[in-house]
Amino acid sequence: MERKNAWLNYDEKQLEAVEATAAAYRAFLDHGKTERECVREAVAMVREAGYKSLREAIRQGEPLKPGDKLYDTQMQKALLLFHIGETPLEEGMNILGAHIDSPRIDIKQNPLYENTDFAYADTHYYGGIKKYQWVARPLALHGVVAKKDGTVLNVVIGEDENDPVVGISDLLIHLSQEQMTKKASEVITGEGLDIILAGKPLKGEEKDAVKAQLVKLLKEKYGIEEEDFLSAEIEAVPADKARDFGLDRSMILGYGHDDRVCAYAELQAMLSLPAVPKYTACCILTDKEEIGSVGATGMEAKFFENAVYELIALCGGNAALGVRRALANSRMLSCDVSAGFDPMFAEAFEKKNAAMLGRGVCYNKFTGSRGKSGSNDANAEFIGRVRACMDDAQVAWQTAELGRVDLGGGGTIAYICALYGMEVIDSGVAVLNMHAPQEIISKADLYEAIRAYTAFAVNMGPRSDEI
Repeated sequence: MERKNAWLNYDEKQLEAVEATAAAYRAFLDHGKTERECVREAVAMVREAGYKSLREAIRQGEPLKPGDKLYDTQMQKALLLFHIGETPLEEGMNILGAHIDSPRIDIKQNPLYENTDFAYADTHYYGGIKKYQWVARPLALHGVVAKKDGTVLNVVIGEDENDPVVGISDLLIHLSQEQMTKKASEVITGEGLDIILAGKPLKGEEKDAVKAQLVKLLKEKYGIEEEDFLSAEIEAVPADKARDFGLDRSMILGYGHDDRVCAYAELQAMLSLPAVPKYTACCILTDKEEIGSVGATGMEAKFFENAVYELIALCGGNAALGVRRALANSRMLSCDVSAGFDPMFAEAFEKKNAAMLGRGVCYNKFTGSRGKSGSNDANAEFIGRVRACMDDAQVAWQTAELGRVDLGGGGTIAYICALYGMEVIDSGVAVLNMHAPQEIISKADLYEAIRAYTAFAVNMGPRSDEI
């Protein structure tokens, strides 16, 4: 059941749409390299499209009506969108859910130290990475510094062409005889991912003069005291811009496709809905998926459920029972990327059940690892209705698993949302180099993901559990 390459389906008008979509997405990637930046970009997009603050609606206490569009943020790291439909919320929502955190290098709370005329930042990597991929490459610093007086400084250093960049050093090949005999997981250790920040001493200082010069620069240029790192969130991310990849420009190379490509497709789908959809459409952009969906901004938290309580109340329903019915009756695409088949590493895949770049959005019935451990496993009836929805909309789509059965696997937010009793299946874009500083997707797959998520939000209807 080999699927046709999506590029073969496009006429000239569609090819233009693919390129326009890719250009807008590259800009989104470049301006959204952290979860906070993604939320800011997304809020700006939806406000322009007429979305209003859910919290403002709560304060005003005005009843919601079909066609109302609301957004809510959680600690500026997660975002919810709701487009109220004509059908009561208790009959369920059509939900699109993705995450906007990506693997990176985090700066520790007490980071600065000097060693042999270099000033370093001590770090802790975030998410699953091959540590050796993060050395000898330009890194930028993004994040926030929260000062004791309540002010918050936004930090972006290394993105402007006139900015300096920072990075992690590697051992020169001439002295690497011992290093090259180590396993890949040991070539660079977590403790070896400290970032070089400076190398010039402050005149007149006898001890840690390079660090002293750095502290002076941070205070004078950026208004940051050393103690301010105690209440800062600074992330080191690749300084590279997203670029067209391949001589035919059919792909995009960039940082953070996992999972911002699905997040962007969700946003575009929500902005493409009719004025009053039949069922309420919901978009979830969540944080912390790469470390288990934990914390107040991860999917394990209750911010989504709390927001649904508020919606039910504003719609005049019975909150306690209405929320349970709304969640249990919902349909969801857990929008997360899948491992793209790589012919150079074919032994890691089972080819006929692998996602191919360029063949459209992919559906993973289950994720997890080995014996489906930690997986949501979508029910057959739901998949049948998803198939019909995609085919009716002429979406290019495929099915996939994440690698060979005994080799590995991965997880998404699907299993968490399935706990409410809703129907959930993973759906996303195939990615090469997943979790590397630079990942690769097909422009066609991004375009088809937007079409797929739009079709699902508009047309997917409820299930029947009758026997």
